Amino acid sequence: MAQLRQDVEPGQAGLDAGALDRLDRYFAGHVDAGRLPGCLVSVARGGRVAHLTAYGLRDVAAGLPVEADTLWRIYSMTKPVTAVAVLLLAEEGRLSLDDPLERHLPAFAGPRVYVAGSGAGVRTRPAAGPVLIRHLLTHTAGLTFGFYHRHPVDALYREAGLEYSVPPGKDLAQTVELYARLPLQFDPGTRWNYSVASNVLGRVIEVVSGQPLDAFFGERILRPLGMTDTGFHLTPGQAPRLAELYGETDTGGIEPVPGLPVHERPRFLSGSGGLVSSAHDFHRFMELLRRGGELDGVRLLAPRTLALMTRNQLPGGATIGSFGTPVHREPGNDGLGFGFNVSVVTDPARTLAPSHAGTYGWTGVATTAFWVDPAHDLTVQFMTQVRPKRLKVFPELRRLVHEALAD
Repeated sequence: MAQLRQDVEPGQAGLDAGALDRLDRYFAGHVDAGRLPGCLVSVARGGRVAHLTAYGLRDVAAGLPVEADTLWRIYSMTKPVTAVAVLLLAEEGRLSLDDPLERHLPAFAGPRVYVAGSGAGVRTRPAAGPVLIRHLLTHTAGLTFGFYHRHPVDALYREAGLEYSVPPGKDLAQTVELYARLPLQFDPGTRWNYSVASNVLGRVIEVVSGQPLDAFFGERILRPLGMTDTGFHLTPGQAPRLAELYGETDTGGIEPVPGLPVHERPRFLSGSGGLVSSAHDFHRFMELLRRGGELDGVRLLAPRTLALMTRNQLPGGATIGSFGTPVHREPGNDGLGFGFNVSVVTDPARTLAPSHAGTYGWTGVATTAFWVDPAHDLTVQFMTQVRPKRLKVFPELRRLVHEALAD
């Protein structure tokens, strides 16, 4: 077990200690008011951690504190790890980003697009082209989530038992076969819609590599990077360090809710959101990204490949706001493009909070977040465990970190 530690004082890294103190007070206020159980935030520059704060509780009922080695369900922050795995296989020539998905998963041959109707009366048409691997990496494949409740195809996912992406008792292969039977929302490559695509990529990784997803992640990414506290399930020794999961109540408080089962190897290995990690481990993953695919003498990806992952890949420089389906037309998305499983700031003036062009990162449904700001050689992570209803902390987190940039 390795533990993240502060390496330098803020001023040595060009950060303002007063602004970072305001950041700590802001989140301590959320914890003290009962809106968060506890949290951890780290800010690093040039790879050196200049600010590290753990505050509050990882388990409210047991009175256990958040500590630097606390383990967190990172949910959708799994997706960039999945992207790295796909790019590893691409660099080795075992797949191409322009491969039709059906080359690796035949169930996706002859995709069809929703036209009208519901239930047994659904009408579809042939898609204008195949789903490509790059469409999955950029969420432009035409797939969706059942919990959106915004499009008839969302309803078809729910009818198939996919409201939360995974039907009970199914493994990854069985679930992806189920996705393949459902129509697409739109022709591949023509819109952006956040979706189950990374679960499909997880299955592609298994088929191409000949290994279960957890084995491939462990052998090719986690162990080489020294991410010994990251995986799809916990060892008995790790279990006491896991933070409990909470949900936001209608009154703005929190209550315990069931979390992703991680105390034994899950039947369903989710490339979309299955990983548990620590602040130390995710700092190392961010360092891999910041340093262009290499860390401590271990190179996983070529710099040009990492640059491709973290550059806007939407057609014509489009943004999530302009290219996304209606559910994604939210304030701030007009300033964000999308790379391979990371958002990318393209127009800082049109985001919700201060940011810099080229900054990339992603979040998780339990209110976790990370970003890498290449212009300022900055990496930030925020960890807590609350599934929100109205709680929004990321704009203020970005504003306060922005204020801390002294140069």
